[in-house]
Amino acid sequence: MADQKDVQNILQELIETCRDGQNGYRDAAEHTKDAEIRSFFLEQSLERARFAGELEDLLREFGESNPDRSGSVAGALHRKWIDAKSALGGGDHTILESVEQGEDSAKKAYEKALNASLPANVLEVVRRQAESVRAAHDHVKLLRDRLKKAA
Repeated sequence: MADQKDVQNILQELIETCRDGQNGYRDAAEHTKDAEIRSFFLEQSLERARFAGELEDLLREFGESNPDRSGSVAGALHRKWIDAKSALGGGDHTILESVEQGEDSAKKAYEKALNASLPANVLEVVRRQAESVRAAHDHVKLLRDRLKKAA
């Protein structure tokens, strides 16, 4: 099993991933024109905030009294890229492509965590969250493909 410091690092990376997703979905919702897509993005933003909160609670159990609540620099740059694409006339399809790229990163972060030797209580939370991340990724891909066919 991973030692306490390894578990802390894994949890902190997932918190960062969730904050990136929370902010990314919220930003994407501001740029999309389709009400269904906007609603989905806002729901996902709230879910990622809940996930980060769950992970922060676990991190506290492993001795970290003040978890970092920020996202990553890469996540901030990705959001700026979405902003730029939107400003240049990129429509909902372009936004969905960018969101899917963000979800690819989230899936990788969760897969990395699932491959670590985590305590049972942490593994249970990470597995549940990973399933939701995969489902969100697949839904974004479905929406993207649907818009592509309609174009």
